[in-house]
Amino acid sequence: MTPLRQRMLDDMRMRNLSERTQEVYVRDVANFAQHFRKSPDQLDRGHVREYLLHLVRRHVSWSRYNQVRCALHFFYRVTLGKDWPKEEIVCAKTPKRLPVILSRDEVRQLFAARHRLKTRALLMTLYATGLRVSEVVNLKVTDIDSRRMVIRVEQGKGQKDRYVMLSAVLLGVLRAYWMRHKPTRWLFTGADRDRPLDEASVRFVCRGAARRAGLRKRVSPHTLRHTFATHLLEAGIDLRTIQALLGHRSLRTTALYTYVSPERVVATRSPLDTLEEVAAAVTPPTGPAAPPPSDGRGAS
Repeated sequence: MTPLRQRMLDDMRMRNLSERTQEVYVRDVANFAQHFRKSPDQLDRGHVREYLLHLVRRHVSWSRYNQVRCALHFFYRVTLGKDWPKEEIVCAKTPKRLPVILSRDEVRQLFAARHRLKTRALLMTLYATGLRVSEVVNLKVTDIDSRRMVIRVEQGKGQKDRYVMLSAVLLGVLRAYWMRHKPTRWLFTGADRDRPLDEASVRFVCRGAARRAGLRKRVSPHTLRHTFATHLLEAGIDLRTIQALLGHRSLRTTALYTYVSPERVVATRSPLDTLEEVAAAVTPPTGPAAPPPSDGRGAS
């Protein structure tokens, strides 16, 4: 490890950034330096602008663009101590897209497909708790509190602890899973039983499970998280409670689901339906079926 990389890591640790953020920022700065084949401390803001335009031409996602920008900004402002106003290269506007949501029938279809017990337990945990994939893989056996019927999420996103509900159905599945696999520390492990299952494996499991279930929608761990929140909203759970369960910092993030819920959309009456005279004009007659309109050419 170069002294420059070590210094950047130390700077991030002093600010208590998550390990995931540290990995991403170091990787982004390394890719930036590799692009120009120079040490990053020999590059300036002009190179940063050129590299970001390179990412735009490659059609990377705007969230990825903003992530790289933040990594480079941290490196220059904090690690190198250079004056670089953040407004000089502004954040890109990220398109707002509605997430994919599974219906209740699709969730049943997903669980009903033939899966290994471990796969079924993992899928049900994702849907029943709404946890992020990073939070699921870091669950410990001791986080399952069957007496209080809660699951402890230790140091989730934003380095915050929280509790989510423990479904009675999920508890039964987890007990059967524990009896068969006997996990000791981590609830879900990979090939190495001393290490938790990695996030990429969870995403792979979700995609494979969706294919076996015959679902056409692309299913990821975050799809089940979005579905969890939407189904709670449709069941009448208030946004503040959903915000706490999801671990959202802002209620505005949770409010996204008010625009997603299909049941709420269908239950909302269109203003066109309130215009009684218009509705009466387009209502078909109740008597004998009217002949089809003439095309003006007479009988053939």
